[in-house]
Amino acid sequence: MPLGLWRKKTKSKETVRLVEGEQEGAGSRSLPDPLVPARRLVFHTQLAHGSATGRVEDFSSIRELYAKIAGAFEISPSEILYCTLNTPKVDMGKLVGGHIGLEDFIFAHVKGIRKEVNVYKSEDSLGLTITDNGVGYAFIKRIKDGGIIDSIKTICVGDHIESINGENVTGWRHYDVAKKLRELKKEELFTMKLIEPRKAFEIEPRSKAGRLSAGKVGTGRGTLRLRSEGPATMEEEPSEAKAKAIEKVDDLLELYMGIRDIDLATTMFEAGKDKVNPDEFAVALDETFGDFAFPDEFVFDVWGAIGDAKRG
Repeated sequence: MPLGLWRKKTKSKETVRLVEGEQEGAGSRSLPDPLVPARRLVFHTQLAHGSATGRVEDFSSIRELYAKIAGAFEISPSEILYCTLNTPKVDMGKLVGGHIGLEDFIFAHVKGIRKEVNVYKSEDSLGLTITDNGVGYAFIKRIKDGGIIDSIKTICVGDHIESINGENVTGWRHYDVAKKLRELKKEELFTMKLIEPRKAFEIEPRSKAGRLSAGKVGTGRGTLRLRSEGPATMEEEPSEAKAKAIEKVDDLLELYMGIRDIDLATTMFEAGKDKVNPDEFAVALDETFGDFAFPDEFVFDVWGAIGDAKRG
């Protein structure tokens, strides 16, 4: 069973930076400014199926985060399927994406049972939504009630799709896996190999699990933005209008493309927020995403969501 957070208050060592400068009236002597402590961001983490509590810091991307968690628990980073924030459950609404709140507690879901299932594609749509962990593992984020996949109870939300008809799709982005499934012929049987996250016995909800004291990592009013390239950055929480617009774009991605990706939705919003018409927005999408073809209806709907945010 997971151990609770060690609640004894300790003073963390903070790094300091010396800033040189001159003070007025100091004559020819130069005095240093006061020492300015640099913010040290420390996050607590556990394995979702149960473990002691570890600490991770000094990471700027999802890949680096997984490496830090793996080091804390002496496992391979490739064992981590994905992480959730503030809950050990397979909750697709709590997935770690490009942002981590300053008070968030990170739970890592690792590989569990492997399974192979045969699926008869009786309809064009399989009734599932796919996302990925940002480092090469695509997995099932949502299963539509009454759809083909819903009728196969061995397939679950959170399962990693390892291969389709014998073709290994590890390392693929979620939209490539979704495209592969869409292109499978109707009225034919296909095979998927899946890996479900390792599970523990049913655990009671943890009281205040994952909430750190504000003094350790900040006020909770900002987030740490992880990037595929370059250093992580601190950002203020987005406005309510912007947050709703990005959520709407994410919903449109699921509707039109069969994927959910809050980082992709955020990138689309940023590409269109300073454009004055849908044509400029379409050009910006082409420049940002290259040859990735988005349907015209999707582009217009996304532009509408951005326009709503501009109007507040």
